[in-house]
Amino acid sequence: MALGWKVVYDGKTPPPGAVVRPDERLSWGRTVGLGAQHVVAMFGATFVFPIIMGLNPQLAIMMSGVATICFLLIVKGAVPSYLGTSASFVGGVVAIRAQEGDSADVTGAILVAGVVLALCGLLIHYLGSGVLHTVLPPVVTGAVVMLIGFNLAPVVADVYWPQDQWIALIVMTVVILMAVGLRGFFGRIAIFVGLVFGYALSWVFDRLFGQITSPDGTGEVVTRDRVNFDSLREADWFGFPDETFVNAEGTEVAGWHLPSFSITFILLVLPAVIALVAENTGHVKAVAEMTERDLDPVMGKAIAADGVGTVIATSVGGSPTTTYAENIGVMAATRVYSTAAYYVAALVAILFGFSPKFGALVAGTPGGVLGGITVVLYGMIGLLGARIWIENRVDFSNPVNLVPVSAGIIIAIGDTSLEITDDFVLSGIALGTIVTVVAYHLARAVAPPHLREPGGGAVVTVGEPGVMREDGAADDEPPSETRRDERG
Repeated sequence: MALGWKVVYDGKTPPPGAVVRPDERLSWGRTVGLGAQHVVAMFGATFVFPIIMGLNPQLAIMMSGVATICFLLIVKGAVPSYLGTSASFVGGVVAIRAQEGDSADVTGAILVAGVVLALCGLLIHYLGSGVLHTVLPPVVTGAVVMLIGFNLAPVVADVYWPQDQWIALIVMTVVILMAVGLRGFFGRIAIFVGLVFGYALSWVFDRLFGQITSPDGTGEVVTRDRVNFDSLREADWFGFPDETFVNAEGTEVAGWHLPSFSITFILLVLPAVIALVAENTGHVKAVAEMTERDLDPVMGKAIAADGVGTVIATSVGGSPTTTYAENIGVMAATRVYSTAAYYVAALVAILFGFSPKFGALVAGTPGGVLGGITVVLYGMIGLLGARIWIENRVDFSNPVNLVPVSAGIIIAIGDTSLEITDDFVLSGIALGTIVTVVAYHLARAVAPPHLREPGGGAVVTVGEPGVMREDGAADDEPPSETRRDERG
């Protein structure tokens, strides 16, 4: 599809039950409104995760728009999707920071992972999706997603929660209540709404209770305001993000920068590629179901396009990207799948990226607020692995599935290390992933025939609760009888 869309329904709101397909659009006014919804949907996670990874949120928002446009061009408009910041790399980035890696080390490692993801997409495109399901069956994919999420629990406990435990507890509770209690669009952006609520509540607490004495992000106990607007006041309204620098306190302030490369750090983030392959596969399947189109021929292209987006974003210091379930949820609610709305959303994100004042506002998010949000987010990432197992009916009474996967997960969560040389250590997520993948295939190779479970089966949606399952229904709806029969 070229950059042209057929206007349908005279450009007006479609009648009930009608859809707007990817190569169609409504009036530009309505399309801009839909694009704004997509911006709000991706907004929270897209700037929360860069903060957690120590990268520049202003740059992340800008590059998410650039990556989205590249994605749409590569898939030729066949897959309407937004590329926001990926959560899958958070665990690896935390491990890099723990080994005194800086932002250049982080983006360099992720850039290489993006190249690997793009190559995986090309292989899938030319060899077919069967190779994907053989190498990474659902039992393995689910385990890798789970260990990435649960490995992050110490970050919440040691970094964010102690900064303001009461704000963290309140924000966590509010996010849970909103995610479950709110219906439709607002339920899908509960994380974003919770962040805004927590920001405002922290300001109120400063007025009511004064400053707080607690560990800051570095672990040093200091007395400070929960919300500090000094950087916001000093920031310009328009301009490109600053270059990364080290301030007077010796702390790195992330901005744009060129990546640097280290084999040790690269190995720490490579497991995220497995999660991204599963995530993109699930999202494309969900979009295919909603648009009633066979998108398997472009599955590899979509995965490769995500890899290209990650490479482009991190080459200047931005964050890794992935297709966003939040935006798939918006399409499910509106039944408007027009890629024109995604181009609008991408352009709006790029404009936001040219506002240092916006970047300063985001970067000033109180640590206690992040504590409440990350409790929910990290847990959700981990449990998405269990969701893959459940939806693919993985049989854990079979020791071929149970034994290697359990070993890999415990190694990752416990941050177990394997010292190869004095300068090269495998630990945590990287070691856990290697154990899971290698041990699973080794176990299948030596197991008697009756224990060898086939490695096929679809890698299904790896999305947030409240968006679309592979069967096209919302998470809180039961699958249809037809689809239940199809799944066996």
